[in-house]
Amino acid sequence: MSATQPAPDFSAPATSGQTLGLRDFRGRFLVLYFYPKDSTPGCTQEGQDFRDLHPEFQAANADILGVSRDGLKSHANFKCKQAFPFELLSDSDEALCQAFDVIRLKNMYGKQVRGIERSTFLIDPEGRIAFEWRKLSVKGHAAAVLAKLRELSA
Repeated sequence: MSATQPAPDFSAPATSGQTLGLRDFRGRFLVLYFYPKDSTPGCTQEGQDFRDLHPEFQAANADILGVSRDGLKSHANFKCKQAFPFELLSDSDEALCQAFDVIRLKNMYGKQVRGIERSTFLIDPEGRIAFEWRKLSVKGHAAAVLAKLRELSA
């Protein structure tokens, strides 16, 4: 995927009980971040960083969605415990992960396992990928996404 190409269309169940898709965010920027697993240290920190900057993302005409393969019950608990003001999407069938090409073989305890490569996509109001981050480090990431959003909005 490259910048300015159309983002893959998607539709997935959200913690709100709704099914959300790309079309629901037309006219606004969308931060779509993929993370490996609910309630793990890195994923919790990443979500907290997006949570803490949420008012600034909203002021910049952007919505945030988190995506992992966890089910809605796990997502609901994670969202509630961390007071996330944004929706989490359940991608248990990996359709969204496949569309954005974020599934990778990873080494875990000496074994190769398939998992989500932590990635974020900034989608513009017309539904095009404006910027993407792959193999990212959690520290400072949410702030970097906000900085890129502000740059593109200027």
